[in-house]
Amino acid sequence: MTELTAKTPEITFLPGGRRRHRKLRENGTGTGLRRALVLAMAVPVASAALASPFAFAAQKGAGATAEAHGLDTSDRQMAKNLKTRVRDRRLGSNVSGVVLNADSNTLVWGYHASTALMPASSAKLATSTAALTVLGPQHRFTTRVVYGHGTLTLVGGGDRTLTTADLAELAKTAIAGLKAAGRTTVKVAVDDSLFPEPTLAKGWNDGYYPDTVAPVRALVVDGRGVQDTSLDAGRAFAKQLAAGGVTVTGDVTRATARPTDVPVARHRSAPLSGIVHTMLKHSDNDIAETLLRMTALGAGRPATFEGGTQVVRQVLSRVYGVSLDKFELYDGSGLSRADRIPAATLAQILELLTQPRHTHTLGSVLGGLPVSGEAGSTLGPEYGRFDDAHSMCAVGKVHAKTGTLTGAIALSGLTRGKDGKWKVFSFVENGATADPSAVKDAMDDLAATVNGCYA
Repeated sequence: MTELTAKTPEITFLPGGRRRHRKLRENGTGTGLRRALVLAMAVPVASAALASPFAFAAQKGAGATAEAHGLDTSDRQMAKNLKTRVRDRRLGSNVSGVVLNADSNTLVWGYHASTALMPASSAKLATSTAALTVLGPQHRFTTRVVYGHGTLTLVGGGDRTLTTADLAELAKTAIAGLKAAGRTTVKVAVDDSLFPEPTLAKGWNDGYYPDTVAPVRALVVDGRGVQDTSLDAGRAFAKQLAAGGVTVTGDVTRATARPTDVPVARHRSAPLSGIVHTMLKHSDNDIAETLLRMTALGAGRPATFEGGTQVVRQVLSRVYGVSLDKFELYDGSGLSRADRIPAATLAQILELLTQPRHTHTLGSVLGGLPVSGEAGSTLGPEYGRFDDAHSMCAVGKVHAKTGTLTGAIALSGLTRGKDGKWKVFSFVENGATADPSAVKDAMDDLAATVNGCYA
């Protein structure tokens, strides 16, 4: 949404060339929230209750199938079925898994649950949790236009959802201001200095650019996967200006906005909760990497892979009490082949979604998880998910984050079991030699087993 600070154009030129400065109130990262987070991070998690079932799951699942006691009939049958089905040849020999009964706070089943494997896009669960916690679900990202020295500068604010239509509104406001001041010629620059120059994460290679993920910059339009998203957005903005009758001279350049530049217009994104929802549904790598940097900034850290992943670790461990033994994260999307997360840790993160006290902050994670058989998501029929004889019964019943890299496939989520209680699960495999579609079918079968419809 493009917002103005007054009904009149926001760039106003006074007689003699003097300019009236209207300072836009910036949409900050939430000082109060950051202070609360810092305090929470400073307090060690001492309550064993926060991690009790998960620590047990990790220990018991370290080398074999964990045998949980005191389960009801349906959970015992489910655990028995999983014990057999996890050895499906399609999954290969390097597979781990865990199932928790969130209602009773007990381990149902575990198989090498503490083994740290490549999580692929399941890592986005950690990124989402940290972003929502640090920034808040109502946080919005701001893109600004400022004027100074004959130049309109488009200032990126980390909004990975900015569209051509949004730029058109910004341009419309800028054009009105210029014309009111009697100016019809302008230069255009972009300021993406919110983030440092893009680098490769550990475990990335430049072959990822720009199709799998674009170099991470603070300015982009229409989510376009190009090498320089900032200049691309600036050129799109310049075209909008030209279409409105303003002459743009020279090429679009990169510059840093001056403190004395006059605010012209701004656009604020949808709330973070909606952006997280979209990111999870489509497993959007670019949004995930942008959120990692904005989370780092929100916690007062550098907007880098290292700054972001450090904050993710602190949020998970110090705020939520998640066990991070063997947890290695080097990016926000899970593209890194150096990332390692145990299934038990992924289950811990997901279990937070079943706790009412976290609904306000983390509710959009649960809402954003793809649903089995949901068209337009990574669990949709177009991806061949939940469409075999064993898993079709679970269509519409499983909420889960997918993960796919060469040599790594994961499925982590929640479903209501046969007893109607929430079951949290995570399955991760690395190195299977079967066709990826066959591996995914086997994963779907495991999820249907947890649901209880595949008895």
